[in-house]
Amino acid sequence: MDSLSCAASDLLPLLGNSPNATAAADFICNRFAAVSTKLFDARYAIDNTYLLFSAYLVFAMQLGFAMLCAGSVRAKNTMNIMLTNVLDAAAGGLSYYLFGFAFAFGAPSNGFIGRHFFGLKEFPSELFDYSYFLYQWAFAIAAAGITSGSIAERTQFVAYLIYSSFLTGFVYPIVSHWFWSGDGWGSAAKSDHDLLFGSGVIDFAGSGVVHMVGGIAGLWGALIEGPRIGRFDRSGRSVALRGHSASLVVLGSFLLWFGWYGFNPGSFLTIMKSYGTKRTYYGQWSAIGRTAVTTTLAGSTAALTTLFGKRLLVGHWNVTDVCNGLLGGFAAITSGCSVVEPWAAIVCGFIAAWVLMGFNKLAEKLKYDDPLEAAQLHGGCGAWGVLFTGLFAKKAFVNEVYPGRPGRPYGLFMGGGGKLLGAQIIEILVIFGWVTVTMVPLFYALNKLNLLRISSEDEMAGMDLTRHGGFAYIYHDEDENSNLPQFKMIRIEPTNTSTPDHQSNTTV
Repeated sequence: MDSLSCAASDLLPLLGNSPNATAAADFICNRFAAVSTKLFDARYAIDNTYLLFSAYLVFAMQLGFAMLCAGSVRAKNTMNIMLTNVLDAAAGGLSYYLFGFAFAFGAPSNGFIGRHFFGLKEFPSELFDYSYFLYQWAFAIAAAGITSGSIAERTQFVAYLIYSSFLTGFVYPIVSHWFWSGDGWGSAAKSDHDLLFGSGVIDFAGSGVVHMVGGIAGLWGALIEGPRIGRFDRSGRSVALRGHSASLVVLGSFLLWFGWYGFNPGSFLTIMKSYGTKRTYYGQWSAIGRTAVTTTLAGSTAALTTLFGKRLLVGHWNVTDVCNGLLGGFAAITSGCSVVEPWAAIVCGFIAAWVLMGFNKLAEKLKYDDPLEAAQLHGGCGAWGVLFTGLFAKKAFVNEVYPGRPGRPYGLFMGGGGKLLGAQIIEILVIFGWVTVTMVPLFYALNKLNLLRISSEDEMAGMDLTRHGGFAYIYHDEDENSNLPQFKMIRIEPTNTSTPDHQSNTTV
């Protein structure tokens, strides 16, 4: 753009001493200014269109969450879990508009919390346009959707409304301010360059900011509520309460996979940016493509590792476990997707699969019940992804994505020292602490006020019937004389004997 600027005084010596030289110079410079303005307009339009498209992809992940949740619960609770996913988006939209965006990105502010743009006042500005708000809102409701999976099949509807608004309007925005805002104390893009350990936290698309926040909130909610009825028998042994539709789980997983290409590559926010190298074909558009590749490789590797790992552990090829492994790989690579080599993404996905399987085994030992494995998947794999970035971030990529500070620390295993890894560990500890001190009192208060968990009678009958006026599907028991010409589903009650997780022992 600067190459198109000119001044009439610069052109006069080239035009000679003709009587019209001054007028000709002014005319040429005005034409250059007009072209430059059009190019600026085109750049902003292209960048905003790219960000809007990315926001649409991330929002489409809500449909993926809805399908995944629906397939992972029993049929008698399908309508309830679908409604909570709608609620996450709707309640989150209002709370993020009124408070959340301001707390997260309301600059200028202090290092802890934003304080401008409440209700999008003075919007758009030189800092942000509406597309940026929409993109960040889609991230906020993703965090709330993660939590809803952990407490599924036993939580009162009013509790969903309260926690979802609180999470998207306050808890999540504070964390995103710390690590993503230009004023945040831990941000790698801090405007004054006073960076944590000289590096700041590199959590590019939110393994910590989004996935750990949602996963840890779900962890505490599920712990305070306790396991579902029938999840563990009287001797404490695990009883599998499998979801009713593997088809919906697979559909939801593919929709989430599709949406992740807005989640990770979209976090660049702009696409029309050159890195100023001699390779004119290489710029931010290339980094965006590389980020899509690392995302794909991490998820694919985690899926295959889970497939063979579970085959060795339980003796079956289980599609639901493979889908969860796939998502665990995506959650892990989200932090470092823009600053690691493709081969490192394979390492990330491989270890993420074992992290997920390990946390699932630990959850079973501790009698922790999470119908969607959300805390293990998003919390556990998200934490691994934050650490992974501190180990494998490449110097050249870090300087491209976070320019303006030569000598910035990078991955420990790539020769960059331990400062970045130290910053990443701080992020994990701070997120765990912040979500704990905010969400535990909320869930505890709701539980004490009898607003958290439904009654045992309602839980056994299913919330679709007792709370939402009917079932999502028309079905009946095998021994009932029903003349309904509808799709039939068989009710299989759990037995008192221990059942391995890979066996179907489901109540629908």
